[in-house]
Amino acid sequence: MRTTSNPAFRNLPTSGGYATFDSYQGGGSPQAFRAGTEVQRPMTIDDVVTKTGISLALLVLAGAITWIFQLYVVALPAALVGFVLALVIIFRKTISPALVLAYAAAEGLFLGAISRLFEERWSGIVLQAVIGTLAVFGGMLVVYRTGAIRVTPRFTKWLVGAMIGVVVLMLVNLLASFFTPGGLGLRDGGPLAIIFSLVCIGVAAFSFLLDFDAADQAIRAQAPEKFAWYIAFGLMVTLVWLYLEILRLLSYFRE
Repeated sequence: MRTTSNPAFRNLPTSGGYATFDSYQGGGSPQAFRAGTEVQRPMTIDDVVTKTGISLALLVLAGAITWIFQLYVVALPAALVGFVLALVIIFRKTISPALVLAYAAAEGLFLGAISRLFEERWSGIVLQAVIGTLAVFGGMLVVYRTGAIRVTPRFTKWLVGAMIGVVVLMLVNLLASFFTPGGLGLRDGGPLAIIFSLVCIGVAAFSFLLDFDAADQAIRAQAPEKFAWYIAFGLMVTLVWLYLEILRLLSYFRE
């Protein structure tokens, strides 16, 4: 399997047969993926859709709670909890659906509170951000399915490098903000901030291609069914990042 910009997918199998499901080329049972007696069926696209749908539904439900009751105080704690859970999920050797769902709930609480704050200042901005996020997701899915942009090793390396560069700039800007108001100007709403947000949105959008490819490769490698939770987690990470960047960019234009 090719590497991906999404760290959640590092735990997926790196080898295996092609998942035809009706013919098995390897020895033994096609469901025997692990050493010992544990038996699991291969992951399918339906598993990915179902797990992702459940996770996003929980995220939206948690967000609705903080939105309706205006629980702004939970925003920062929820963000920290979500960050810690993400690290645990990434570095944990075995997948835990409970951790993925807990991450979805934490991110939902955070996004609900943040979104309500933005909505109170700029009416209608949240709906625009949601529509923009769904449009980008759908567009990149079409791009991937049609093969308009091929996910090659060179493309993967370029995108991973771009993501690392964006993260480094964010950290440098944060550190600079402690000494200079606005830091490097990447988040102050000015022309440079708009350009930076557009770059972040572009990187997040193209990351979907690597995420889709990782899911496709996992299915082809006959990964166990429960690895679909890793795919769901990875897609959530990208969706949350994209939504926040679009929300931020729209706020710049509203200013």
